[in-house]
Amino acid sequence: MLISTSACAQGPQKPNTNSPVMQDKNNPHYNSTNKEPLVLPDSVWKQVLSPEVYQVARQKGTERPFTSPFENSKEVGTYHCVACGNALFQSNAKFESGCGWPSFFEPITKSALIYTPDNTHGMTRTEVQCGKCKAHLGHVFEDGPPPTGLRYCINGVVLAIEKK
Repeated sequence: MLISTSACAQGPQKPNTNSPVMQDKNNPHYNSTNKEPLVLPDSVWKQVLSPEVYQVARQKGTERPFTSPFENSKEVGTYHCVACGNALFQSNAKFESGCGWPSFFEPITKSALIYTPDNTHGMTRTEVQCGKCKAHLGHVFEDGPPPTGLRYCINGVVLAIEKK
């Protein structure tokens, strides 16, 4: 696994107040119980995801920092990939990093995520993707809290929460 210690932060922005609670009803491929890989053509993803989610999840974009309602959320539950429903993180693994995006110190399971080297933008980082649909989620860094020392810096636009 290739992990960078570079921070991912920019200045504060206006927060987005539209936090998805589970699936978008326009996405028939969202299923939180099916664990099989989900491979769809790009044309289908464009139809079922909002433009903002599509840009981050399928084109490896980044939402503006400090705009996700999940960044400072204290909601208890399970965070899922908004594109496919795969469980990614538990709320008890979430912490306030101040980086501008929701941060977690460990995934819900090892298979929940895929780790990919990312050498774009003149940096060496490790990209994290959804283990089910390969949506771009964000990056992982080695500057997190115990017990893992990791910080999963995740774009909130690709998260949905199943509240407990």
